[in-house]
Order: sequence, then structure tokens, then C-alpha cells
Amino acid sequence: MESDAELWERGDRAAFSALFERHAEAVWNHAYRLTASWALAEDLTSSVFLTAWRKRAEVTLVRDSALPWLYSVAGNLARTEFRRVGRFRRALLRVPSPGVVPDHAEHVASAVDGERSLKRVLALLETMPKAEREAVELCLLGELGTTEAAELLGVAEVSVRSRISRARARLRAGAEEAR
Repeated sequence: MESDAELWERGDRAAFSALFERHAEAVWNHAYRLTASWALAEDLTSSVFLTAWRKRAEVTLVRDSALPWLYSVAGNLARTEFRRVGRFRRALLRVPSPGVVPDHAEHVASAVDGERSLKRVLALLETMPKAEREAVELCLLGELGTTEAAELLGVAEVSVRSRISRARARLRAGAEEAR
């Protein structure tokens, strides 16, 4: 059986195939220990042997085993991969997040429903007595407080509250009929 150094020195496909068969599992295990990822260990193992094939004429093995050199290539490739992933993650953090883009159809449907509801409320308001309608327009639609509405209408605050209470009851009854 030829040593790793002899196979490396030969440098042909058959010799390299024998080196691969001899050390692929050990290189994969080393890559897995470095990355804790089966898929990445497979990729690194492939890259290690691709690098070894490309550099077979440039590299002279110091020891009889190619394994130390293959391990150092695996370590270098793993560090390169970790740096690449880190740069990629940092780049992703710099990209503004688009967030969730709401569906335009939902917005349109919501606006149409809101417009229909407002039209129904306004139609119901037209059927109310003037005093109740004025109280609703000032307090519920105009967002005035009952004190300010009472001053504007020239009535007691209790009267405005009473009118709003009756108007709300009419609006609820009208909404139930519309269903």
C-alpha cells in the first residue's frame, strides 16, 4: 500500500482518488466539528479536496500523511465561510426592513365598508330629533366635551348627556336593523 506522500507525488487521478477514499470521512468529521452543520461539513469536504487537487503540484507533504494539511485547509475554509456569513448578516442588518406590506384590496374594502357605515350613521342622524342630532354632531362626531357642547347649545350638561344617551340607543337599534 502506497503512503500518502507517494500518492501525492504521483498526482494522477487514481492516486488522488485513493487519497480521497482514505481521508474523506476524517476530513468530513473535522469539518463537522468545526461547523456543527452536516451540510456545511459536506461542502467544506468537497472544497478541501478540490483545493488539494488544484494545489497538488505546488504542495509538498512534509509528513507521510496528507491529513494534517487537509485539516488545515478545512480550518482555513471554515474560517473563510464564517467570515462570509458574518459579513452577510451584517449587510442584512443594514438593509431597511420592508415590513409587512398590507394588501391594497383589504385597505380599499375597509375604506368602502367604513364609508357605508358612516353613510348609514348619517342617514340615521337625519331621522333623529334636532336636539339629539346636534348633541351627537358636537360630541360624537365633533369630539367636543359635554361641557363645551352644553355651552354652545345653551343647555345644561346633564341635558347633553341625556340626548347623547338617547341618540346612541337609536343608533344601536338602527345598526341592528341594518344587519
